[in-house]
Amino acid sequence: MRIFASPSRYIQGENALFNNPKAVINLGSRPILLSDETVYQIIGQRFETYLNQEGLLVKYVPFNGEASTKEIDRVVAIAKENENDLIIGLGGGKTIDSAKAIADILKIPVIIAPTVASTDAPTSALSVIYTEEGAFEKYIFYSKNPDLVLVDTAVISKAPVRLLASGIADGLATWVEARAVLQKNGQTMAGAGQSLASLAIARSCEETLFADGLQALSACKAKVVTRALENVIEANTLLSGLGFESGGLAAAHAIHNGFTALEGDIHHLTHGEKVAYGTLTQLFLENRPKEEIDKYIHFYRAIGMPTTLAEIHLENVDYSELLKVGKQATIEGETIHQMPFEISASDVAHALLAVDQYSRSLK
Repeated sequence: MRIFASPSRYIQGENALFNNPKAVINLGSRPILLSDETVYQIIGQRFETYLNQEGLLVKYVPFNGEASTKEIDRVVAIAKENENDLIIGLGGGKTIDSAKAIADILKIPVIIAPTVASTDAPTSALSVIYTEEGAFEKYIFYSKNPDLVLVDTAVISKAPVRLLASGIADGLATWVEARAVLQKNGQTMAGAGQSLASLAIARSCEETLFADGLQALSACKAKVVTRALENVIEANTLLSGLGFESGGLAAAHAIHNGFTALEGDIHHLTHGEKVAYGTLTQLFLENRPKEEIDKYIHFYRAIGMPTTLAEIHLENVDYSELLKVGKQATIEGETIHQMPFEISASDVAHALLAVDQYSRSLK
């Protein structure tokens, strides 16, 4: 069986938040607007005012910062008390994942409005749930994808360049992982086999990011919207989102999750920065051609992504700590088991070290 999953509607463009009232009104009239206080000050308050002017009764709820069961339950209780019939997740990945979980519990529509293009969370029918301390806990899978994904490229163009670069790194894992699942004839995050569409999208994601990534970062630095930036935002958000969900995840994201077993400064890194190192580690586990590995390393360096253990703040950890990463990455149910061969915790630890040594030796 093959499954292709996607949101009901995806709208992207400059000022998309303020040009599509019917798309919002069609889904509900009493929305919760979930965003953290920083995002609310930047764009949320203006968006709330706009929605109220369009006749909606908006309830703003500040997001506390962690996509945890406790935070989700807190907002669910508020929504029940206020009889909200729609939730809008405005912000980054953890706000988005929480909004999806809240909507699923309440059985109400959800609109995802990312303010950064740093992850592929917006389009998918799953959430990554963390403990209150920020450690990876579990995936939650839903019966449907978001009802609307609303991507305002004018907003994203003014977000930190580091976050766009992180989204590029997250997106570059899409084809690397989907290709591995294809070789295994494995299962995707949608719970079935891969569709031809998902594989074509995953390939297109990689091609777009290598072709337009540097130009898009330049546009973001200038805080302007260009064709290259539009392409990269779509690749980071839509292509990567559809590609990972219906194409599958493998070792790169499992190794990202493995890093949550550690303490320290690594947790100051973004999701994409950790995925970048996980992607290189997967390429080493697969023993991919040198030319391919070099291409990724050089591109990661050009966009400011880590390629050594020092750059992910692990230069002083001993082998036992890297083995913890491997053990966490290979727990039952992790996506590393969609690789076309068996991988042990020590295999992961060895590859983490090998990536570091090779990258440091590469001019």
